[in-house]
Amino acid sequence: MIQKTRRPSCRSNHISNYRSAKRLAGSIAIAIGLSACGDAGQQVSNVTAASSPEPSAANTEANFSLDNWPALKPALPRDEKLEARIAGLLGKMTLEEKVGQMMQAEIKSITPEEVKQYHIGSILNGGGTFPNNDKFATPDDWRQLADDYFAASMDTSDGGVAIPIIWGSDAVHGHNNVIGATLFPHNIGLGAARDPELIRRIGEATAREVAVTGVDWTFAPTIAVVRDDRWGRTFESYSEDPEIVAAYAREMIKGIQGDKSSDEFLDGRHLVSAAKHFVGDGGTTRGIDRGDTQVSEKELAEIHAAGYITALESGVQSVMASFNSWNGKRLHGHQYLLTAVLKNRLGFDGFVVGDWNGHRFVDGCTVDSCAAAVNAGLDMFMITAEWKALIKNTIAQVNSGEIPMSRIDDAVSRILRVKIRAGLFERDRPLAGKNGILGSTEHRAIAREAVRKSLVLLKNNDQLLPVDARKNILVAGNGADSISKQSGGWTISWQGTGNTAEDFPGATSIYTGIKQAVDAAGGKVVLSENGKLDASSFNGKKPDVAIVVFGEDPYAEWHGDLASIEFQLGSKEDLELLQKLNAQNIPVVSVFLSGRPLWVNKELNLSDAFVAAWLPGSEGAGVADVLLTDGDGNQRYDFTGRLSFSWPELVHQTVINRGDEERDENKTPLFSYGFGLDYSSDVQLANTLNEDGESYVDGKLEDAWLMVSRPQAPWKLFIADGEQQPVWVNGNMARSADDNITVASIDMLSQEDARALTWKGLRAGSVVLQTQKPQDLSRYLDEGAALTMDIRVDQAPQAPVYAQISCEGKNCRGALPLQPTLEALPLGDWSHVSIDLRCFADAGADFSNVSQGLSLHSEGKLAMAVANIKFVPGAGDQAQIRCGS
Repeated sequence: MIQKTRRPSCRSNHISNYRSAKRLAGSIAIAIGLSACGDAGQQVSNVTAASSPEPSAANTEANFSLDNWPALKPALPRDEKLEARIAGLLGKMTLEEKVGQMMQAEIKSITPEEVKQYHIGSILNGGGTFPNNDKFATPDDWRQLADDYFAASMDTSDGGVAIPIIWGSDAVHGHNNVIGATLFPHNIGLGAARDPELIRRIGEATAREVAVTGVDWTFAPTIAVVRDDRWGRTFESYSEDPEIVAAYAREMIKGIQGDKSSDEFLDGRHLVSAAKHFVGDGGTTRGIDRGDTQVSEKELAEIHAAGYITALESGVQSVMASFNSWNGKRLHGHQYLLTAVLKNRLGFDGFVVGDWNGHRFVDGCTVDSCAAAVNAGLDMFMITAEWKALIKNTIAQVNSGEIPMSRIDDAVSRILRVKIRAGLFERDRPLAGKNGILGSTEHRAIAREAVRKSLVLLKNNDQLLPVDARKNILVAGNGADSISKQSGGWTISWQGTGNTAEDFPGATSIYTGIKQAVDAAGGKVVLSENGKLDASSFNGKKPDVAIVVFGEDPYAEWHGDLASIEFQLGSKEDLELLQKLNAQNIPVVSVFLSGRPLWVNKELNLSDAFVAAWLPGSEGAGVADVLLTDGDGNQRYDFTGRLSFSWPELVHQTVINRGDEERDENKTPLFSYGFGLDYSSDVQLANTLNEDGESYVDGKLEDAWLMVSRPQAPWKLFIADGEQQPVWVNGNMARSADDNITVASIDMLSQEDARALTWKGLRAGSVVLQTQKPQDLSRYLDEGAALTMDIRVDQAPQAPVYAQISCEGKNCRGALPLQPTLEALPLGDWSHVSIDLRCFADAGADFSNVSQGLSLHSEGKLAMAVANIKFVPGAGDQAQIRCGS
C-alpha cells in the first residue's frame, strides 16, 4: 500500500498501515491550549516518561516524605474578620451541634424537620434521587425543597445556633440529575478537545444551571489520572496524562466557583466545587473501583495528585476523599495524606468530605461508627441512612476522648469557613428559580461546540469523510437515535439506565442532528437501527454511505469495571451489523460511543472511517456538524480532537499510557496519545489489524466475571419462569408474572452491587446469566477453575435448589444440588461459596459451548442474594464443593 501525503503535519501522521500509525503517532506531543503543532519549545513535555518507582514496602510513616509534595500556601489570604466570625459561632455551639455539622445525609433519608432537630450540616442527592422521589421534579420543585431544608437549618426555636445547610449534588457533566438540563460531553471527550478555556465556560454554565435549582455545591470535577482503562470511571477522567488533568482542573474550578481574585468568586452564580477523589482513584490495580493503588509516594504526588495542585491554587473549597486505598491503607482513614499532605503541606483550608459511606471500609470502622476517619482528617461524613447512629457514636467518642475536641473544632471551622465564603448565611441566590437558564440555547451551544471539538478521527480511508449531505445516507446502529446511550452514566439515574427519549426535552440525538443537516442540504436519510432497508428506502438503490452509531451501554462507578477491554466480548451484535453492510459494498462510517478506549480491531477492519465520539451528551447535532458537508458540498467543521488516552492494539494491553512504548515495545499502542486525523490527512489504515482476542495476559488466564455489580458482557440476567417468555433484568427491579420470581438490586458493599432473588414457590423457575451466543470457556475447565460467588440466604429453601451451567444442544447441561449448601449457611449473613467447575462438566456441561454461565433454579420458596459471580482459574482444588479426581 502506497503512503500518500498531502502535507506534513504533526496533527496527523500520514500512514500506510497500522504499524506505521502507532510508531509515528507515538512521537506526537500536543500542546495544551495551543494549535496541534504549537510553537517550537512549547510542546508539552512527556511527564510520565520516567520509569515509575517501586511502591513502598509498607505504608508506614517511616516511608513517607513530604518532600515529594510542593509546599503551597492557602489559595485565599487569611481573613481575620471571617476567622473571628467562625470562632464566635463555634463558641456558641454545643457538641451535638458541631457533630451535626459534620454529617451529610441523603435526601431520601432525612426530612427538613430532622435537619432542624439534629443540626445537620449538609445534605446530598445521590444519583437517581429526586425531590419527592419524582424523576420529573421541576427545577422549582428542587428549589422549594432546598428552601425547606435551609429554613429548617436556620430555625433557632430550640435555642440552637443558626447554621445554613449546604446541598451537594453530582453535576458531573452538566446538572445531569435534572430533566431538561444541558448535558456536556463526559470528561474523557473534553480531554480530547484540548481546550482549557472551553472547560472554564462549561464550568460556568454548569454552575448557573445548578444554581437555578437552589443547590449550593457540585461534586465536580473528577481529576483522576487513569492508568488502567478497565476502571468503570475512566470516562470521568480527562486523560491518562497528568498535564491535561492539571490544566483542566484549574479551569473547571474557576468556571464553577469563579476566579478566586474576583467579585464573582462564590457569588451565587458560581458555586462551591469539589475536587475528587483524593487521591489515586485512577491508579488501582486492574482498574478495580475502590481498589488498591500500589505506587510510590513520588508517583502518587507527581501523577495522581497533579490536578489537586492546580485545583488548590484555584481556590477549590472542598475535596472529596477517595474510596481507594494507597498501598493497602484506605484514604478515608489516611491521616498522612488527608492532614499532613493535603491540609498542611498543600495549604488546603476548606473541608474534606467523604464519599458515599466510604468511611465504613476503614479498618475498625462500620458505617455508623468511625472515629479513625475523623482523626485522620475527614471533616464531613457522606452518610446515607445511618446518620443518627453515626451522630450518637461520634458524640460518645468525643466524650470518651477517642476523638479530640480540637479535631471536631477544626472540622467544623473548616465547614463554617466555606459556608461563610459562599454567602450561605445571607442566602444570596440570584439565579434560584429563574426561568430560561436550565437547558438554555446559550448553554446548549457551548455543549455542541464541545462535542465538535471532542471527536477524534482514527480512520478515514479514501477520505470518505466528510459525507456529502446531498447523498443518500443510511443511519444505523442502536446508538444513532438514543440520547440515553450517547449520554452515558451519571445521567438522570446513577448508572444512566432506565431513561427514554422523553426524559431529554430539548436534547438532540446523533440521528436527529444528521437528519437536520441532510434535510437542509437536500439529501435523503433513512434510519434503520439494524441496517435493513426496503425497496422504497432509496428508490431501490443502495445508500451511498452508512453511518453506524454503536458502542457501550451506559454505566457508572463500580458497575462499569471491565475484565477485558474487548468491545462486546462474546456477543458482537455491532460487528455483525458492520459485516452485513460490508457484504453489500456499502461504505461505512463508524461512530463509536464509549467511555474509554477499547479493543475494536475487528470493527476497525470493517469500517472505512472510524470516529471516537466518546459520550457526547445531549447535543448530538455536534457530531453531524463535523461528519457532514453543507448544501454546497463544503466541509463545515474539521476534526480537531486528539486522543488524551492511548488506544490499544492488542486485547491484553490493559495498562498502556503515554510514554510506555519507549520503555516496553509490548506496550506500543495502535494509536498513541495525541493521535488524531483531520480533513487534510491523506491516510490509509490497513484493514488487517490483529483480530486475536486472546484473553491471556503474560501467560495467565484472568478471572472470567459473570456478574460483578451487574452482569458483565456477554452475560445478561434473565428470569426464566415456567412457560413464560424470559424476563430481561435490565433495571433495578424485575419480576415474572404474579411476582413468582423477583430480582432486585441491593447493596452489599456498594450501591446496587448485589441482587436479591425471591421465589414465591408458585411454580419452579430460574434466575439465569445467559449469553446471546455460546462461549468457549474450556480453558477455565482445563486450568482447574472454580465458580465463586457471594451468597446471603434470607429464607431457607423449602424444596430442591440447583446450580446449573448449560450449553447449546439438547440436554446439554450440568446441574448440581445446591439446597444442602444453602441450608448450611447462616441466615442473613454473606458467605463465600465456590464450586469446582469439573463438577458441572461431570454432570454433563460442555464448556466449549456455554450458553448459560450460571442458572439458579428453585422448585419452591426461597429468598437469597448473590454477588460477585465469576470463574477463578486454579481455584477448583480449594473449592468448597468438589468432585471427581
